Amino acid sequence: MQTFLHDGICPIRDILCRLGDKWSLLVLTTLSVNGTMRFNDIQRSIGDISQRMLTVTLRSLETDGLVDRRVYAEVPPRVEYSLTPSGNDLMPHLHSLVDWAVRNADAIASVRNGVNR
Repeated sequence: MQTFLHDGICPIRDILCRLGDKWSLLVLTTLSVNGTMRFNDIQRSIGDISQRMLTVTLRSLETDGLVDRRVYAEVPPRVEYSLTPSGNDLMPHLHSLVDWAVRNADAIASVRNGVNR
């Protein structure tokens, strides 16, 4: 039997914990689909994310090396976000998950609502 006991650093738990929230996946998907974007454009694209939550999410993704933050020395300063090579490498896997979710959304909603019980 293969086990997944937590003994020290567990890469599965560590990565899924950071990517498992809805905002990280939405930000990564938004940057993948749209390319380089400014903060307000990302926020408008997602719609219901607060400014604070987007800031926290982008910082977290930047810390993990998935998003690049580029500041231009202009007045006012311009900041752009894009996926890093590592972030781009992750996207085919996330796209598979998103595709699966879209294909199965109706069936899952039916089961949640007790239709197929």
